[in-house]
Amino acid sequence: MSLKVAFLGLGVMGGPMAGHLLKAGYETQVWNRTASRARAWQDVHPGGMATTSIREAVAGADRVMTCVGNDNDLRDVVLGSEGALAAMKPGAILIDHTTASAEVAREIAAVARSCGVGFIDAPVSGGQAGAVNGVLTVMCGGEPDTFAAAEPVIRAYARAVTRLGPSGSGQLAKMVNQICIAGLLQGLSEAVAFGQNAGLDMKQVLDVIGKGAAQSWQLDNRGKTMVDDQFDFGFAVDWMRKDLGLVLAEAHRNGSTLPVTALVDQFYGDVQQLGGGRWDTSSLIRRLPRRKD
Repeated sequence: MSLKVAFLGLGVMGGPMAGHLLKAGYETQVWNRTASRARAWQDVHPGGMATTSIREAVAGADRVMTCVGNDNDLRDVVLGSEGALAAMKPGAILIDHTTASAEVAREIAAVARSCGVGFIDAPVSGGQAGAVNGVLTVMCGGEPDTFAAAEPVIRAYARAVTRLGPSGSGQLAKMVNQICIAGLLQGLSEAVAFGQNAGLDMKQVLDVIGKGAAQSWQLDNRGKTMVDDQFDFGFAVDWMRKDLGLVLAEAHRNGSTLPVTALVDQFYGDVQQLGGGRWDTSSLIRRLPRRKD
């Protein structure tokens, strides 16, 4: 618990994750591009320290976590003369929780190695609720010894932390996760709309089929809110489209064929056209005609 940690990026995921580090007893410094958010985090986390620059945040840190928007954001925060790697001490470990490309993970791993810094790509699953409750699933890529040193810190906000291979493997596993979710949500949307149009009490139906082979996290946590037409929470459509863009680009590189994923990505484009960029991903059902009685 004597380790000093830094957390860069205090969005809906990063803010709670940094809070769990402080609660676990780690000396925690944070930075966010919008400085007011870092100050607000400090206000509700006495003992944590908001900093005004990346260099200040990571100075002397043993573990540095990042959780930002996309590949370019990650490069801005990590690489270059003002980035984290330029200021991290040799022997420290950089742990990236951004959902990004495997390509950028490998790029950062190479630069980190040249700086004498370890690197783990560690995207997460579990959404905002998982971050708040400290029960995220973390998919990791990197060297075994580096992972072994990083894992205890990650467990401050995770219920499962698994190394899946060399650098980039965590990001590839997150892509698998998003492929599964996209297909599940489209199927669930069609099922709920079908049942409503057939005149069924769909909340009762979901209770029944949730005890059988159709059960899934999405059915348990999103089925009834879909019936109620509620989408002002959760993982935003804009974020899912970003993730599916990474998936489809990687599929093009590795020769995979993803017809359902590509189609669902287009459907999410339709939801964006409806003004639903910030709606939860379960809003796919908004595209489908449903009985309202």
